Amino acid sequence: RESWGKASGVRRFPWLCNVLLYGSLFSAGDATQQLLRRRPGQEPDWAQTRHVALVALSFHGNFNYVWLRGLERALPGRAPGAVLAKVLCDQLVGAPVAILAFYTGMSILQGKENIFSDCKKKFWNTYKTGLMYWPFVQLSNFVLVPVYLRTAYTGLCGFLWAIFICFSQQSGDGTAKSAFLWFRREEVNADGEPSEK
Repeated sequence: RESWGKASGVRRFPWLCNVLLYGSLFSAGDATQQLLRRRPGQEPDWAQTRHVALVALSFHGNFNYVWLRGLERALPGRAPGAVLAKVLCDQLVGAPVAILAFYTGMSILQGKENIFSDCKKKFWNTYKTGLMYWPFVQLSNFVLVPVYLRTAYTGLCGFLWAIFICFSQQSGDGTAKSAFLWFRREEVNADGEPSEK
């Protein structure tokens, strides 16, 4: 009798399961940041969440699936040198591609006249903020997670990133500071001070 791990859907259908999980978690990240930012009586912008889902399912989930498998083929194993090389490649190539695709894809779906405007304004800040998070995520990914689950693990960690990058795309400037200041202002407002608009 096969064990659950060998018969699981993730092993049998790794691409489909990884991409769907990645897209679902990224969409949940957008919905979460909207709920956190929502004012009393304000409805969530489900069109925004659909746009995030479309970008995540059509590009990010697929890109991460192919990218992470390609990195493993090019730099196989868990030896320290291979792991560090994978993290470095991921941050120098994978991260910029993902950030560019997110801001540009969202601008296209939102019908913005200049589809590169958000990218020009927010790319470097977002990239630098990502350097405080993603190298540690990917280090644990390449050391601890089996190849067939790496996209799903990236999506799980991407839930937190999605909250941040969706906030940045909507209201922030791509810096952790802008997200922190917004969150801090919300805490103050919850204590009874009038909300800033």
